[in-house]
Amino acid sequence: MNNWNERFIYATFDEIKEGLTTDVYFTRTRRILEKNGLIDAVVHMEVTASKLPESYRWGVFAGLREVIKLLKGRKITLRSLPEGEIFTASDFSGIRVPVMTIEGPIGEFLELETPLLGFLASASGITTKAARVKKAAGEKIVLSFGARRQHPALAPFIEFYAYIGGADGVSAVLGAQALGIRATGTMPHSLMILFRAYKGDHTLAWIAFDEIIEKDVPRIVLADTFFDEVEESMLAADILGEKLYGVRLDTPGSRRGNFEDIIREVKWKLKARGFKDIKVIVSGGIDEERIPALVKAGADGFGVGASISTAPPIDFSMDITAVQKDGRWVPVAKRGKLSGRKEVYRCNNCLIDVVTLEGGEPPKCPKCGGEMRPLLETYIKEGVVIKEPPPAEEVRKRVLASIQKLEL
Repeated sequence: MNNWNERFIYATFDEIKEGLTTDVYFTRTRRILEKNGLIDAVVHMEVTASKLPESYRWGVFAGLREVIKLLKGRKITLRSLPEGEIFTASDFSGIRVPVMTIEGPIGEFLELETPLLGFLASASGITTKAARVKKAAGEKIVLSFGARRQHPALAPFIEFYAYIGGADGVSAVLGAQALGIRATGTMPHSLMILFRAYKGDHTLAWIAFDEIIEKDVPRIVLADTFFDEVEESMLAADILGEKLYGVRLDTPGSRRGNFEDIIREVKWKLKARGFKDIKVIVSGGIDEERIPALVKAGADGFGVGASISTAPPIDFSMDITAVQKDGRWVPVAKRGKLSGRKEVYRCNNCLIDVVTLEGGEPPKCPKCGGEMRPLLETYIKEGVVIKEPPPAEEVRKRVLASIQKLEL
């Protein structure tokens, strides 16, 4: 029996795998199906996005590697979009696009629908938001700083999928370990406050950072703790000289004037003093809507927190669309859903999708008449994992290449 007073309130790997995070109606459904001899009924279920968050034209599919871990050992067949694939809720004609299908006895995965949808909704939401932020930032640096805005157990998950979506670095230590990269970050205000309180001069914190921290870590000074951003940036440049890679501006909104004007002034005065290569990194309330104006003002990079880590989830649903009866597949679905086993095709030229019933001839692109490629790939076949998603770095490159062709 779990003692919830002695443990953090989160589900362990084993608890999730065992279906203990499911909605209670699935546990009740199991009892009913077992009593009526239907627990081994073979079904075809598809996952679709009911809708994308408001103003989104596209999403980035993610969370597949978590679903494979969840379903590993279950006697099912899993087909899915590749991780990092761009998707839309509907195809060219308005039909919902299946992003994943599962076939097998319903009892093999009944209680796992809830965590499966949770993995996809959260991972795809974070990855999509990170991709939108990176799209807005272009060649400028994007760093994920959002671990503190979510449950700490989710920190590696958030950072992993932020990086896949296009973030250039992540700050949470465990998240960086999951990715096999080095954690990226600057310094907290508390460091300068302690040096001012106990050493009499907060700029001594910058010197201490330079003396103690590994030389291959960029020297980025937080330049707004006590003085005006311009004044602290000048001080940092004078003290660290060519060692200074950049300054970070994180002024709270209550004390901040026009942020774009502050950036322009810092950049101008640094350049006027001969420090033309010092980068200006900004953080605090940054999202894809704010970034274009900040880039125009001269910002070189962005620390993005809650915008990514608390990104709106993608509203996925999972439905039976066919059942196996007397050795053949019988199309069946609830009202409002299209029955049957389906295939998804994409035109690489027009970037549009067409959903068809499985088994038919591949369609021609309705826009350009060109060839279309199937999108769904098999990852688990009759209980055996036959394919794994590629490493995070490879998926990230795929996402970055894809968003170059898209508009926000």
